[in-house]
Amino acid sequence: MVMVLLCPLAVPGQNKKTVPVIFDTDMGPDYDDVGAITLLHAFADKGEAKILATMASTKYEGVAAVLSVLNTYFKRPEVPIGVPRGKALTLKDFQHWTDTLIARYPHKIKSNSDAPDAIALYREVLSRQPDNSVTIITVGFLTNIADLLKSPPDQYSPLNGLELVRKKVSTLVSMAGKFPSGSEFNIEEDAAASKYALENFPKPVIYSGFEIGANIKSGLPLIANGKIKNSPVKDVFRISIPLAEEDKAGRMSWDQTAVHVAIRGHEPWYKLQPGKIIIADNGHNAWDPDGKGQYYLIEQKPAEVGEIINDMMMHQPR
Repeated sequence: MVMVLLCPLAVPGQNKKTVPVIFDTDMGPDYDDVGAITLLHAFADKGEAKILATMASTKYEGVAAVLSVLNTYFKRPEVPIGVPRGKALTLKDFQHWTDTLIARYPHKIKSNSDAPDAIALYREVLSRQPDNSVTIITVGFLTNIADLLKSPPDQYSPLNGLELVRKKVSTLVSMAGKFPSGSEFNIEEDAAASKYALENFPKPVIYSGFEIGANIKSGLPLIANGKIKNSPVKDVFRISIPLAEEDKAGRMSWDQTAVHVAIRGHEPWYKLQPGKIIIADNGHNAWDPDGKGQYYLIEQKPAEVGEIINDMMMHQPR
């Protein structure tokens, strides 16, 4: 018998307090990440989120500059950006929207070498936060999370990575997996890191699976809005949507759903299925309903979520 959790989980965002967030993204090859970081800045402008850092989980040259463009556009150029220094994927967007953003919009960070190591930045930021306060949102590869959990004590904290996460993090919300079982890009591309990170994460994990974002299309209202000009967000969707037949109704909104749930909670838009993820060596994921401490989303109101996402993606800098 499959049990669905009907009562609210005490996740950040449901008590309407400001949620401190570390946002971890593979900003490119896909571009729903751009929609996701737009939602995050919109929530921050509303006082619902505080962006502590933006981390890249890939390290193609230019990813730090793209994050700098977007943080600068939304009037938060001071938000720290981390880039992996160790082994990490280098996948880049095939639509070349990252090149357009770097060429067209102001940004302080010009190259990845200008940004700190992602794991050092994770440890520095977490060490300064109150206990059990930080929500980590991952909308890309789990490379950084695995490396963070494995990290030794350093100048920022006498705790190792697992202990530091256990002490400082409240929840991990991850766009990862396909449920109840399947194969999904973010997990598969760095399967070893995904397996280690998600099977060892010491605090609650909520998954916004492939099937959640696949049913929500976004970007067309943004493109059609003639009042929005000189916007890197609009440029990304304007460039990219026409390049794929599957996007003619809008791009699938995997990453935006994770941000939305992380800040505003799962109710009334979703139910939560409790258990724990199981990841094979090849990245295929399954679900153990008898597991503890993890949940995947079961959609209840996808049309309403789509309206919220499309509306928030038109958010302009304050």
